[in-house]
Amino acid sequence: MTTSVNKPTRDDRKPARRLPGWAKASAAVVLVLVVLFAGLRLSVLPGLKDLFGSETRDRSGPALLKSIQDISRYDAASGNFQVVVDLEKDTRFLPDAVRGTRTLYVGAGTVDAYVDLGKLGEDDVKVDGDRTSATLRLPHAALGEPALDPDRSYAVSKQRGLLDRLGDLFSDNPNSEQAVQKLAARHIGDAAKDSELRTRAETNTTAMLQGLLRSLGFEEVRVAYDG
Repeated sequence: MTTSVNKPTRDDRKPARRLPGWAKASAAVVLVLVVLFAGLRLSVLPGLKDLFGSETRDRSGPALLKSIQDISRYDAASGNFQVVVDLEKDTRFLPDAVRGTRTLYVGAGTVDAYVDLGKLGEDDVKVDGDRTSATLRLPHAALGEPALDPDRSYAVSKQRGLLDRLGDLFSDNPNSEQAVQKLAARHIGDAAKDSELRTRAETNTTAMLQGLLRSLGFEEVRVAYDG
């Protein structure tokens, strides 16, 4: 006695289940993240950046002269400074791995100290009758704006959260260091104020004027600073 087993026909088979829309969207997001992270990982491996070669072209236009300003100050001293900036930005209720940045930056620059000779008036320069003695009254030395040296300033390390890394990919100015550069310049300016740079500038200015006037025949030259 034989028994027959009826095989299911095509019509008896269950229809294939389709993925819901949210599952497809999640899979697409995961795929994009995998590609992005793969690109980031490859970018830090040595030798892979130059796999296809690169070429740099300078397409800048000519520099235009905007204005000319006469300078009557005497730059008498210049100080070289260096500062290590540790700038951290956090977001409330989010861990640093998701949103947050921390940059360690070494800023090196100079600050000039000068005496503005253009502020001298008729009453600030006195010469005796036989032109052997002169007295000059000058304004106190002032400090110029800090100037960062790009050749000696650099970022030591940068730590960024996931959202910050993704934002850099679509930003017009990724890896911007403007914030740490401003902070470094401010610290350098504060250090210059606490230094003896202005005193050195006044000493050098006095020596310069005494040497100049004595070469013109003056035997006694007195220089004072006021205001």
